[in-house]
Amino acid sequence: MCTGAPGGRRISARSALTSCPGMSAMRPTEKKRFMRDLPSIPSLKAGLAAGLSMALALLLPSMGLAQETAEATGAAAASGGLLFWEYIPVGFRHILPLGIDHILFVLGLFFLSTKLKPLLWQVTAFTVAHSITLALAATGYVSAPPQIIEPLIAASITFVAIENIVIQRLTPWRPVIVFAFGLLHGLGFASVLGEFGLPQGGLLPAILGFNVGVELGQLTVIAAAFLAVGLWFGGKAWYRRLIATPASVAIAVTGTIWVVQRVAG
Repeated sequence: MCTGAPGGRRISARSALTSCPGMSAMRPTEKKRFMRDLPSIPSLKAGLAAGLSMALALLLPSMGLAQETAEATGAAAASGGLLFWEYIPVGFRHILPLGIDHILFVLGLFFLSTKLKPLLWQVTAFTVAHSITLALAATGYVSAPPQIIEPLIAASITFVAIENIVIQRLTPWRPVIVFAFGLLHGLGFASVLGEFGLPQGGLLPAILGFNVGVELGQLTVIAAAFLAVGLWFGGKAWYRRLIATPASVAIAVTGTIWVVQRVAG
Protein backbone atom coordinates (compact mmCIF):
# COMPACT_ATOMS: atom_id res chain seq x y z
CA MET A 1 0.00 0.00 0.00
CA CYS A 2 1.32 3.46 -0.92
CA THR A 3 1.35 6.26 1.66
CA GLY A 4 1.56 9.99 1.31
CA ALA A 5 4.53 12.17 2.12
CA PRO A 6 5.60 12.61 5.73
CA GLY A 7 3.93 15.43 7.64
CA GLY A 8 0.74 15.27 5.61
CA ARG A 9 2.35 17.03 2.63
CA ARG A 10 0.18 16.56 -0.48
CA ILE A 11 1.85 14.85 -3.41
CA SER A 12 0.64 14.25 -6.92
CA ALA A 13 -0.77 10.95 -8.11
CA ARG A 14 2.23 10.28 -10.29
CA SER A 15 4.66 11.05 -7.42
CA ALA A 16 2.72 8.74 -5.17
CA LEU A 17 2.93 5.96 -7.69
CA THR A 18 6.67 6.36 -8.10
CA SER A 19 7.14 6.19 -4.33
CA CYS A 20 5.24 2.90 -4.00
CA PRO A 21 7.37 -0.17 -3.18
CA GLY A 22 5.92 -1.99 -6.15
CA MET A 23 7.04 0.75 -8.47
CA SER A 24 10.53 0.71 -6.94
CA ALA A 25 10.89 -2.94 -7.85
CA MET A 26 10.28 -2.17 -11.54
CA ARG A 27 13.05 -1.79 -14.03
CA PRO A 28 13.64 1.79 -15.16
CA THR A 29 12.39 1.06 -18.67
CA GLU A 30 9.21 -0.64 -17.34
CA LYS A 31 8.58 2.20 -14.92
CA LYS A 32 8.96 4.77 -17.70
CA ARG A 33 6.57 2.88 -19.99
CA PHE A 34 3.97 2.50 -17.18
CA MET A 35 4.07 6.17 -16.26
CA ARG A 36 3.74 7.14 -19.92
CA ASP A 37 0.61 4.97 -20.39
CA LEU A 38 -1.04 6.11 -17.17
CA PRO A 39 -3.92 8.54 -18.00
CA SER A 40 -3.78 11.97 -16.43
CA ILE A 41 -6.59 13.48 -14.30
CA PRO A 42 -7.62 15.94 -17.05
CA SER A 43 -7.89 13.04 -19.47
CA LEU A 44 -10.18 11.17 -17.09
CA LYS A 45 -12.36 14.26 -16.68
CA ALA A 46 -12.59 14.71 -20.42
CA GLY A 47 -13.59 11.09 -20.88
CA LEU A 48 -16.31 11.30 -18.24
CA ALA A 49 -17.67 14.51 -19.79
CA ALA A 50 -17.79 12.90 -23.23
CA GLY A 51 -19.62 9.85 -21.87
CA LEU A 52 -22.14 12.02 -20.04
CA SER A 53 -22.78 14.10 -23.17
CA MET A 54 -23.41 10.96 -25.19
CA ALA A 55 -25.84 9.57 -22.59
CA LEU A 56 -27.76 12.86 -22.52
CA ALA A 57 -27.91 12.91 -26.31
CA LEU A 58 -29.48 9.47 -26.26
CA LEU A 59 -31.92 10.12 -23.40
CA LEU A 60 -33.23 13.60 -24.18
CA PRO A 61 -35.00 12.74 -27.47
CA SER A 62 -36.88 9.85 -25.84
CA MET A 63 -37.78 12.05 -22.88
CA GLY A 64 -39.10 14.71 -25.27
CA LEU A 65 -41.15 12.13 -27.16
CA ALA A 66 -42.66 10.85 -23.92
CA GLN A 67 -43.53 14.40 -22.89
CA GLU A 68 -45.13 15.13 -26.28
CA THR A 69 -47.16 11.91 -26.06
CA ALA A 70 -48.35 12.77 -22.55
CA GLU A 71 -49.29 16.28 -23.67
CA ALA A 72 -51.20 14.93 -26.68
CA THR A 73 -53.06 12.42 -24.52
CA GLY A 74 -53.97 15.11 -22.01
CA ALA A 75 -55.14 17.44 -24.77
CA ALA A 76 -57.31 14.70 -26.30
CA ALA A 77 -58.88 13.91 -22.92
CA ALA A 78 -59.56 17.59 -22.29
CA SER A 79 -61.06 17.99 -25.77
CA GLY A 80 -63.29 14.94 -25.22
CA GLY A 81 -64.49 16.33 -21.90
CA LEU A 82 -65.34 19.65 -23.51
CA LEU A 83 -67.28 17.93 -26.29
CA PHE A 84 -69.21 15.87 -23.75
CA TRP A 85 -70.35 19.00 -21.89
CA GLU A 86 -71.03 20.95 -25.09
CA TYR A 87 -73.40 18.32 -26.47
CA ILE A 88 -75.50 17.95 -23.31
CA PRO A 89 -77.44 21.18 -24.02
CA VAL A 90 -77.90 20.03 -27.64
CA GLY A 91 -79.63 16.85 -26.47
CA PHE A 92 -81.65 18.70 -23.86
CA ARG A 93 -82.91 21.28 -26.38
CA HIS A 94 -84.01 18.49 -28.69
CA ILE A 95 -86.49 17.51 -25.97
CA LEU A 96 -87.21 20.91 -24.43
CA PRO A 97 -88.48 22.90 -26.19
CA LEU A 98 -87.94 21.49 -29.70
CA GLY A 99 -88.98 17.85 -29.38
CA ILE A 100 -92.75 18.14 -28.99
CA ASP A 101 -93.30 14.64 -30.41
CA HIS A 102 -90.88 13.11 -27.88
CA ILE A 103 -92.50 15.16 -25.11
CA LEU A 104 -95.93 13.75 -25.97
CA PHE A 105 -94.55 10.21 -26.07
CA VAL A 106 -93.01 10.59 -22.61
CA LEU A 107 -96.28 12.08 -21.32
CA GLY A 108 -98.07 9.08 -22.80
CA LEU A 109 -95.84 6.88 -20.63
CA PHE A 110 -96.57 9.03 -17.61
CA PHE A 111 -100.37 9.01 -17.92
CA LEU A 112 -100.59 5.21 -17.82
CA SER A 113 -99.92 5.32 -14.09
CA THR A 114 -98.50 7.79 -11.60
CA LYS A 115 -96.95 4.94 -9.58
CA LEU A 116 -93.17 4.74 -9.65
CA LYS A 117 -92.74 1.10 -10.72
CA PRO A 118 -94.78 1.20 -13.98
CA LEU A 119 -93.15 4.50 -14.92
CA LEU A 120 -89.66 3.20 -14.13
CA TRP A 121 -90.16 0.10 -16.28
CA GLN A 122 -91.32 2.14 -19.25
CA VAL A 123 -88.72 4.88 -19.01
CA THR A 124 -85.90 2.34 -18.61
CA ALA A 125 -87.03 0.37 -21.67
CA PHE A 126 -87.35 3.55 -23.71
CA THR A 127 -83.95 4.88 -22.59
CA VAL A 128 -82.05 1.66 -23.31
CA ALA A 129 -83.68 1.28 -26.72
CA HIS A 130 -83.12 4.79 -28.03
CA SER A 131 -79.54 4.79 -26.67
CA ILE A 132 -78.78 1.70 -28.77
CA THR A 133 -80.11 3.01 -32.07
CA LEU A 134 -78.75 6.51 -31.44
CA ALA A 135 -75.22 5.12 -31.06
CA LEU A 136 -75.56 2.74 -34.03
CA ALA A 137 -77.03 5.36 -36.35
CA ALA A 138 -74.61 8.11 -35.29
CA THR A 139 -71.64 5.84 -36.01
CA GLY A 140 -73.03 4.78 -39.38
CA TYR A 141 -73.91 1.16 -38.60
CA VAL A 142 -77.67 1.69 -39.01
CA SER A 143 -79.57 4.10 -41.21
CA ALA A 144 -83.21 4.69 -42.09
CA PRO A 145 -84.86 7.42 -44.16
CA PRO A 146 -86.69 10.10 -42.16
CA GLN A 147 -89.70 9.68 -44.47
CA ILE A 148 -90.26 6.31 -42.79
CA ILE A 149 -89.04 7.02 -39.27
CA GLU A 150 -90.97 10.23 -38.62
CA PRO A 151 -94.48 8.82 -39.38
CA LEU A 152 -93.66 5.76 -37.27
CA ILE A 153 -92.63 7.97 -34.35
CA ALA A 154 -95.97 9.78 -34.62
CA ALA A 155 -97.76 6.41 -34.75
CA SER A 156 -95.96 5.32 -31.57
CA ILE A 157 -97.37 8.37 -29.80
CA THR A 158 -100.88 7.48 -30.90
CA PHE A 159 -100.45 3.85 -29.85
CA VAL A 160 -99.30 4.48 -26.27
CA ALA A 161 -102.02 7.11 -25.78
CA ILE A 162 -104.79 4.79 -26.99
CA GLU A 163 -103.43 1.98 -24.83
CA ASN A 164 -103.61 4.31 -21.82
CA ILE A 165 -107.35 4.59 -22.48
CA VAL A 166 -107.89 0.85 -22.96
CA ILE A 167 -105.78 -0.56 -20.11
CA GLN A 168 -105.58 0.61 -16.52
CA ARG A 169 -102.28 -0.87 -15.37
CA LEU A 170 -98.85 -1.91 -16.62
CA THR A 171 -99.10 -5.10 -18.72
CA PRO A 172 -96.20 -7.48 -19.46
CA TRP A 173 -96.11 -6.41 -23.10
CA ARG A 174 -96.09 -2.65 -22.45
CA PRO A 175 -92.32 -2.38 -21.72
CA VAL A 176 -91.61 -4.51 -24.80
CA ILE A 177 -93.69 -2.21 -26.99
CA VAL A 178 -92.09 0.85 -25.45
CA PHE A 179 -88.66 -0.67 -26.13
CA ALA A 180 -89.54 -1.17 -29.80
CA PHE A 181 -90.78 2.40 -30.05
CA GLY A 182 -87.61 3.57 -28.31
CA LEU A 183 -85.59 2.09 -31.17
CA LEU A 184 -87.55 4.29 -33.58
CA HIS A 185 -87.07 7.39 -31.45
CA GLY A 186 -83.33 6.70 -31.26
CA LEU A 187 -83.15 6.86 -35.05
CA GLY A 188 -84.98 10.18 -34.88
CA PHE A 189 -82.48 11.48 -32.32
CA ALA A 190 -79.61 10.39 -34.56
CA SER A 191 -81.11 12.26 -37.50
CA VAL A 192 -81.17 15.48 -35.49
CA LEU A 193 -77.66 14.87 -34.19
CA GLY A 194 -76.46 14.30 -37.75
CA GLU A 195 -77.94 17.61 -38.87
CA PHE A 196 -76.24 19.39 -35.99
CA GLY A 197 -72.93 17.76 -36.86
CA LEU A 198 -70.56 15.37 -35.12
CA PRO A 199 -66.82 15.98 -34.67
CA GLN A 200 -64.75 13.27 -36.32
CA GLY A 201 -62.18 13.26 -33.56
CA GLY A 202 -64.63 13.16 -30.66
CA LEU A 203 -67.54 11.00 -31.77
CA LEU A 204 -67.99 9.05 -28.54
CA PRO A 205 -68.03 11.97 -26.05
CA ALA A 206 -70.37 13.93 -28.35
CA ILE A 207 -72.85 11.01 -28.56
CA LEU A 208 -72.68 10.42 -24.81
CA GLY A 209 -73.20 14.10 -24.06
CA PHE A 210 -76.16 14.32 -26.45
CA ASN A 211 -77.74 11.21 -24.93
CA VAL A 212 -77.31 12.56 -21.39
CA GLY A 213 -78.99 15.78 -22.51
CA VAL A 214 -81.92 13.79 -23.94
CA GLU A 215 -82.31 11.88 -20.67
CA LEU A 216 -82.24 15.09 -18.65
CA GLY A 217 -84.92 16.52 -20.94
CA GLN A 218 -87.13 13.47 -20.51
CA LEU A 219 -86.71 13.50 -16.74
CA THR A 220 -87.61 17.19 -16.73
CA VAL A 221 -90.84 16.45 -18.63
CA ILE A 222 -91.78 13.67 -16.21
CA ALA A 223 -90.92 15.80 -13.17
CA ALA A 224 -92.99 18.70 -14.51
CA ALA A 225 -95.97 16.41 -15.18
CA PHE A 226 -95.71 14.90 -11.72
CA LEU A 227 -95.52 18.28 -10.02
CA ALA A 228 -98.39 19.64 -12.11
CA VAL A 229 -100.91 16.80 -11.72
CA GLY A 230 -99.45 13.64 -10.25
CA LEU A 231 -98.43 15.06 -6.91
CA TRP A 232 -101.74 16.84 -6.29
CA PHE A 233 -104.30 14.62 -7.98
CA GLY A 234 -102.61 11.24 -8.63
CA GLY A 235 -104.21 9.64 -5.59
CA LYS A 236 -107.72 10.91 -6.30
CA ALA A 237 -110.44 8.46 -7.40
CA TRP A 238 -111.31 10.70 -10.32
CA TYR A 239 -107.71 11.18 -11.56
CA ARG A 240 -107.94 8.64 -14.36
CA ARG A 241 -111.40 9.71 -15.50
CA LEU A 242 -110.85 13.46 -15.46
CA ILE A 243 -107.11 13.84 -16.09
CA ALA A 244 -105.30 10.76 -17.43
CA THR A 245 -107.92 9.67 -19.98
CA PRO A 246 -108.67 13.15 -21.45
CA ALA A 247 -104.93 13.86 -21.67
CA SER A 248 -104.35 10.52 -23.43
CA VAL A 249 -107.17 11.29 -25.90
CA ALA A 250 -105.57 14.64 -26.73
CA ILE A 251 -102.18 12.96 -27.21
CA ALA A 252 -103.70 10.26 -29.45
CA VAL A 253 -105.46 12.83 -31.64
CA THR A 254 -102.28 14.88 -32.01
CA GLY A 255 -100.25 11.79 -32.90
CA THR A 256 -102.81 10.74 -35.52
CA ILE A 257 -102.71 14.18 -37.13
CA TRP A 258 -98.94 14.00 -37.30
CA VAL A 259 -99.08 10.56 -38.90
CA VAL A 260 -101.29 11.90 -41.69
CA GLN A 261 -99.18 15.02 -42.15
CA ARG A 262 -95.88 13.14 -42.25
CA VAL A 263 -97.11 10.47 -44.61
CA ALA A 264 -98.54 13.14 -46.90
CA GLY A 265 -95.18 14.82 -46.83
